[in-house]
Amino acid sequence: MEFLGIVGLILSLVLLIYLTMKGINIIIGAILSSVLIALTGGLNLETAMLDNYMTGFTDYFSSWFLVFLLGAIFGKVMQETKSAESIAQWIKKTLGEKRAVFAVVAAAAIMTYGGVSLFVVGFAVYPIAVSLFRAADLPHRFIPAALVFGSISFTMTAPGSPEIQNIIPTEHFGTSPTAGGFIGLISALMVMVAGGLWLGRMVKKASDNGERFSLPNSTLAAEEETAAALLKEEVEAGPEKKSLPHIVMAVLPLIVVIGLLNILGQFMNPTVALLIALTTGIFLTCTMMYKYLNEFWGSLSEGTQNALVALANTCAVVGFGSVAAQVAAFDSIVDGLVNMPGPPLIGLAIGVTVVCGITGSASGGLGIALPILAPIYMTQGLDPGAMHRVSALASGGIDSLPHNGYVVTTVRAICGESHRRAYKPIFMISVIVPLIVMFIAAILFSIL
Repeated sequence: MEFLGIVGLILSLVLLIYLTMKGINIIIGAILSSVLIALTGGLNLETAMLDNYMTGFTDYFSSWFLVFLLGAIFGKVMQETKSAESIAQWIKKTLGEKRAVFAVVAAAAIMTYGGVSLFVVGFAVYPIAVSLFRAADLPHRFIPAALVFGSISFTMTAPGSPEIQNIIPTEHFGTSPTAGGFIGLISALMVMVAGGLWLGRMVKKASDNGERFSLPNSTLAAEEETAAALLKEEVEAGPEKKSLPHIVMAVLPLIVVIGLLNILGQFMNPTVALLIALTTGIFLTCTMMYKYLNEFWGSLSEGTQNALVALANTCAVVGFGSVAAQVAAFDSIVDGLVNMPGPPLIGLAIGVTVVCGITGSASGGLGIALPILAPIYMTQGLDPGAMHRVSALASGGIDSLPHNGYVVTTVRAICGESHRRAYKPIFMISVIVPLIVMFIAAILFSIL
C-alpha cells in the first residue's frame, strides 16, 4: 500500500502539472489531483475531501486572508496612482536599453521587496520590458524569466522582505523578519549575482545565435490593439495624461513598508507588523498621490478581487498538500528526511523544498511543511534564526516548477508565451540557482 501511495503522489503531481500547463484552473486541478491521491493512498474519499482538503484550504485562508488582501490593495493603488510605472520608467531611463535585462529584473525586484503584489508587479513591468527588449532587439521569450527572477527568487526570501514567504516562518520559529540576517543577505546576493549573470549569458547566447525580438503570435494582435488605444488616449487627453509621480514619491511608500515591518517586527507579532506596514503604505500612496488616483473605491474593489483569486489558488494547493500529508508514504518521506545523515538543516531544507515543489507554491508549501517539520527540528536545539532563513530559502527552490501559479500567470497571461519557449531559462535561474544557494546556506549555518 505504501508503494502505491508513493506512485499516487508522483502521479498526482504529474497530473497537477499537466492540467496547469494545459490552462486548467488550478483549483480544479488541485481537487482532481487530491482525489487521485486519496484513491491511490488508501484514504476514505469523503474524509480526504471534506475534512483534510477543506481543513487545509480554510485554515490557510483564515490565517493569511488579511495579508493577501492588504498586499493586493497596496499593489493596486501603486498601479492606479502610476507609482509602479514611475519606478519602472525611472529604471528604464537610468539603465537604458543596453542593460534591458537588468533593468527589468531591477524594476520587478524593487517593487516586490517593497511589498507590492507579485501579480501587479508582472503586469506593471511587462510593458516596460517589451519596450526595452524591442529597442535592444532581444528575444521576447526571455521576458518571463526576467520578471520571475526579479519577483520570486532573491527578493521574497531575503532578510527583511515583506513577502509572505519571509513571514510564515516567524509564526513557527518565533523569529523576526530579519532572522538569519548575515548569511541570509549573503545568500540573497549569491542568487542575485549568479542568476543575473546566467540570465544575461543565456540572452546573449540566443542573440548571438540569431534570435531577434518578435512578439508571440498569441499576443501580437492584442499588443497592436493596446498600442493603438494608448496612442488614441494620449492624443485625446494631451500631455497631462502622461504625467507620472516623482520617483521619490513613488518609492517612499515601499521604503516605509519595509522600514515599519522590520522595526515593528522586533517588538510585536511580525504578521501584525506587516498588516500595519501595508496599511500605512496604502494610506501614504493614496494621500501623497491622490491626484493620480481616479477611482479610490474601484481600486479597493479590484485589489480585493485580486486578493481573493490569488488566495483561493494558493489555498487550493494547500488543500492538495493536506491530503497528500495523510498518505502513509508522506510520513515515510518525512521520517527519511529527519533521519538522513548530515547536518539537520539539510533535512529541513530538502523537506520544505520538496513539499513546495509538490504544491507548486512557496507559501502553500511552507504552510504545509512547517507545522509538521518545525516542532521536530525545534526539539533538536537548532538556532531558530537559521531554521527560519533556511526554510524561506528552501521555499524558493522547486516551487517554481511549471505548475507554479505565478510562473503560469507570467508566461501565459502576462507575456503570452508558451512553456515550451519560455520555461527553460526560468527553470535555470529560479530552480537550479536557488537550490544550490539553499544548500550552501544550510552548510554555512551548520558550521558557523
